[in-house]
Amino acid sequence: MTMTWEWRGTVRNEEINELHAEGFDHVPAADDWTERLSRLSLGWVTARDDEGLVGFVNVIWDGHVHAFIEDTLVAHRARRQGIGKRLVAVAEEQSRAAGCEWLHVDFDDHLKSFYFDACGFRPTSAGLMQLR
Repeated sequence: MTMTWEWRGTVRNEEINELHAEGFDHVPAADDWTERLSRLSLGWVTARDDEGLVGFVNVIWDGHVHAFIEDTLVAHRARRQGIGKRLVAVAEEQSRAAGCEWLHVDFDDHLKSFYFDACGFRPTSAGLMQLR
């Protein structure tokens, strides 16, 4: 199976909406990802195999030195193959190349091992306020 990785690769709203729904276990939406990505993102990483989009991560930023990992997604059929780790690695490389000094991520507890052990993030103090 051939796997390709692309920074700021072409994506269709439908394929990201499907992958997002699968990854976060919700009904597929009709979100305009292409507009959102062009407006808010430093970039994004796509992973594709012979069947299509199997991985995606969005990198938003403050326009200066802080980048943020959002929506790390790997299709169920392609998990446990290092795709998520490679998505984050490409995001790290490209954020560094853009001049960012910090790459942030927040996540649910069950993903600690992935982000800390596999990807190299370290624990920090942070805050979160639920708005709705």
